[in-house]
Amino acid sequence: MNLVARNRAQRGQALLEYSALSWVLVVGLVLGCTVRFIPGPRGQTNVVSLFLSALQIYFDSLFAVLGSPLP
Repeated sequence: MNLVARNRAQRGQALLEYSALSWVLVVGLVLGCTVRFIPGPRGQTNVVSLFLSALQIYFDSLFAVLGSPLP
């Protein structure tokens, strides 16, 4: 009986550690991606805005190449 209780306690501790670590990682990612800390030409910006602007530039250049009159 004591062995069963010890195994149950160890599983509970592992689940608590996993949950706490996951929470810390998610909060860190959310705060890290939304905090404006990267200096740019239009003031400080965040990582998500930089990735979206890079994606917009990529699509603009792709459509410019596809719409060019050259064969």
